[in-house]
Amino acid sequence: MPQLLVIAEQLFAPVPGGTGRYTEQLVPALVATAPRSWSVGTVVCRHSDVERARFDGAHGPRVLPLPRRAMTLLWQYGVRYWPGDAAAVHAPTPFAPPFKPRDARLTVTVHDTVPWTHPETLTPRGVRWHKATIARAMHVADAVVVPTQAVADDLATCVNGPARVEVIPHAAAELFTDPRVDEARPPGLPEQFLLAVGTLEPRKGIDVLISALGRLHRTGAEPPPLLLAGPQGWGGLDPVALAERTGLPSGAVRQLGAIGDDELAATVRAATAVVVPSRAEGFGLPVLEAMACGTPVVHSDVPALVEVAAGAGEVVPVGDDTALAETLGRLLGDQRRRAVLAEAGRRRAAEFSWQRTAESLWKLHTEQAGFAGS
Repeated sequence: MPQLLVIAEQLFAPVPGGTGRYTEQLVPALVATAPRSWSVGTVVCRHSDVERARFDGAHGPRVLPLPRRAMTLLWQYGVRYWPGDAAAVHAPTPFAPPFKPRDARLTVTVHDTVPWTHPETLTPRGVRWHKATIARAMHVADAVVVPTQAVADDLATCVNGPARVEVIPHAAAELFTDPRVDEARPPGLPEQFLLAVGTLEPRKGIDVLISALGRLHRTGAEPPPLLLAGPQGWGGLDPVALAERTGLPSGAVRQLGAIGDDELAATVRAATAVVVPSRAEGFGLPVLEAMACGTPVVHSDVPALVEVAAGAGEVVPVGDDTALAETLGRLLGDQRRRAVLAEAGRRRAAEFSWQRTAESLWKLHTEQAGFAGS
């Protein structure tokens, strides 16, 4: 029986981020849509506890003999260590083998081209690693998967390679459309609030959002509090201190930290609006998750976000706190406009599903001699 092996290592990253959510949603979808006679398994580096990589219906996890750092160095220097027997291997991030056996298929997901287009939003080490591994994937993999055409276009100008590039988007988890998650609503949420979701790091544009709220406050408006859902990333951003320096009152910005999926979905559903002021994105899953909930979205004009939202959100120029303040002020004062955006968002989000994502990936995994049409 041929097996698809998924490298699930991102689940164990200190800050899994959007690529961790992608991995977490992708494996069950691949299991549910597996062609007849195929099986799915996961593989991870050595950890004391690997339960996070265990999924119903999937084999494993298969545990490699080395920890993540050692495996990274091994593959970085081109050591020909394959993660195990499998007809196909899918790396949901550029953490992937530096070669492939002749009789196996390798697919690598590249989520964005930020190392080339916005290197200042990553650490220097992160820029070097991502550039090297993505360039390698373009030469080694049978296929490189990207989530938007915007990323495909950027990738074509950033790095050359013979790998086939396929646009296969992400999707919102089903729980974001399930009203039963409202029971998981965290205690103490305000009646109205703005919400930003994601790791707190420079490219997410949280500083621009706080500056925009400060502008609103100085005009005499009283914007609802801003809640931030996501772990602390690199860059040393202190949103509460930034809010104080901007002149916002105490409690205007609250950090929820990393919260569970049910709590996150309930919080997104309860928000007055979700704001995504990113400087760079490859997809922007919080946009789609909010739209699936029927929560209005305001987002920057980063090409990938514009592509995903497709007109179902309010768009502001990236980095423009004045335009963001004006847009938020109008939206907060216009309940009818929020209702229009909510309905448009639901329709747009319905065009994506993890089932369709997985089915598209299976076509890539099975397109080789002996497996076509499985």
